[in-house]
Amino acid sequence: MARVKKAINAKKKHKKVLKLAKGFYGAKSKIFRAANPAVMRSLRSAYVGRKNKKREYRRLWIARINAAARMNGLSYSKLMNGLKVSGIEINRKMLSEMAIYDPAGFAKLAETAKAAAK
Repeated sequence: MARVKKAINAKKKHKKVLKLAKGFYGAKSKIFRAANPAVMRSLRSAYVGRKNKKREYRRLWIARINAAARMNGLSYSKLMNGLKVSGIEINRKMLSEMAIYDPAGFAKLAETAKAAAK
């Protein structure tokens, strides 16, 4: 029975991790034993960050919509309820873009929502 030699596979694994660790500080970019946990942590943080990004953008859109709604005499919740009742389906991203770049169009939507909410 032949023995298993791991040198080639270990070398591949180490090279892969060290490539991901490029730009890390000190030994974390040069030595596998230091780089491996740093890379694992960075990959975990990147995964979490991608989820948090969606959360943060939604918060930003809602804050912008709320500010624009209040300039038109409505609260955020009343605006969203009015739009839903009147059958206008527009997502928060587009509403926030309208609030910034097309205030007149947003004001019309706010008036529609105000009328529908009564």
